[in-house]
Amino acid sequence: MQEKVKAQPILSMNSVEVLYDNVMLAIKGVSVQVPKGEMIALLGSNGAGKSTTLKAISGLLKAERGRVSRGEIKFEGTDMTGMLAQNRVDMGICHVIEGRRVFEHLTPDENLTAAAPTGMSRSVLSAEKEKIYAYFPRLAERRNSLSGYLSGGEQQMLAIGRALVTQPKLLMLDEPSLGLAPFLVAEIFGILKKINEEEGMSVLLVEQNALAALEIVSEGYLIENGRVVMNGTAEALKSNSDIQEFYLGGGEGTDFHNVKHYSRRKRWLS
Repeated sequence: MQEKVKAQPILSMNSVEVLYDNVMLAIKGVSVQVPKGEMIALLGSNGAGKSTTLKAISGLLKAERGRVSRGEIKFEGTDMTGMLAQNRVDMGICHVIEGRRVFEHLTPDENLTAAAPTGMSRSVLSAEKEKIYAYFPRLAERRNSLSGYLSGGEQQMLAIGRALVTQPKLLMLDEPSLGLAPFLVAEIFGILKKINEEEGMSVLLVEQNALAALEIVSEGYLIENGRVVMNGTAEALKSNSDIQEFYLGGGEGTDFHNVKHYSRRKRWLS
């Protein structure tokens, strides 16, 4: 059987360190690759450095008095380590921040219009909206309702839709399952997988719900205390005994929010 050739990375982080206030080292030598057209997950407990990693990629560290103090970040071969956030958006990177931030006083349709890039024609915007509504039928039904009255799941769908209307090459999502019922998580993750397959869009997913994430991604990176401590294919991670015990609840689906203590010391910290 011919071995599948791995796609070239659209995003490459090499030994990246992030400092906050020139004092606190938040991530320490993180190296991550996102092959073009694939879905990759960053897994880990709360405070491990996952969100900081995304902000280092999207350029949002400056707003929080953070900076990349070491290493490099390349997108499609271009070093963008010191680039402004807006320039990264122009390159095709879209970051959906944790917390379902939408304009609550606008309708979903108006939210999508507001998120459209400057200069996008009405015909292209209309086509993008219809594509988004096809992926998210719930949004289509509520397109003229005030977004503040949408359910949490519908607001998350709208947040993803706002990102999609920018036609990104790399979609980054920070905890899209947070606070959602399991059936909504399954629905949204299924749609993300469909978008990835049909559009060929590269996706970098930050998740504490490892069980849900590993069902849709091709590869995952486990981050703890600001370091990548393990990475591999989704199947390899799901079958790893340490991952099962510490992050999958022994295979019963416990997510990171419910992991309070460990029954034995993790091998990678020995």
